[in-house]
Amino acid sequence: MKPTILVISCEHGGNDVPPQYALLFKDNAEILATHRAYDAGSLAIAEYLQQKFSCDFVYTTITRLLIDCNRSLNHPKCFSEFTKKLSRAEKQVLIDAYYLPYRRKLESLIQQHIALGHQVLHLSIHSFVPELKGVIRNAAISLLYDYQRHAEKEVARIWRGLLLEQTPAYRIRMNYPYRGDSDGFTSALRKQYSEKEYLGIEVESNQALIDHEYLFSQLLHVLSASLKDLLQVL
Repeated sequence: MKPTILVISCEHGGNDVPPQYALLFKDNAEILATHRAYDAGSLAIAEYLQQKFSCDFVYTTITRLLIDCNRSLNHPKCFSEFTKKLSRAEKQVLIDAYYLPYRRKLESLIQQHIALGHQVLHLSIHSFVPELKGVIRNAAISLLYDYQRHAEKEVARIWRGLLLEQTPAYRIRMNYPYRGDSDGFTSALRKQYSEKEYLGIEVESNQALIDHEYLFSQLLHVLSASLKDLLQVL
């Protein structure tokens, strides 16, 4: 049985806009403080887990409204309404400066572990808003996986059980509020590696828990304690 190595990433960690692109948002600066721009709290969660487990960690703080490093380049939301109007050459500058370096760094780390005979458990850390378009998201944490990959499904099932053993007792859902097999970096990596080599789980946390200091500290504890137990059984 291959040893399992943990790798953590955070594709939507910040809302940074390099100075040369500030004019793109001059009439809509307020949008950079919203979920459209980044996943609030996701970077703090990812950093906490990296410190707890001393694992490889790759992140970006460039706003997804500039270029979304979690999307395929041909996905309609890879470039937002603020950057779709850029020329092909200008888009290529964004790709070369931010998109490719991020993805290649993570791909390289994963490939190195696989070459050493390890199975990689890749956790892509995200967060979701408590309410969207009037619909309440009724989950604290969600684990997103590809239902066609048995090993990922089993890892998510086991981790969910371990999360439910923690205090407080959160509502834990699977493939919610998004599908784990939709376009994303984990989906791209699954196409490169078998499930014996690569397991990709997206970890989504409700921002209602992130906005309150005490609730956030509980969330961090629950995630790290359950992940420690998970790694012991893999």
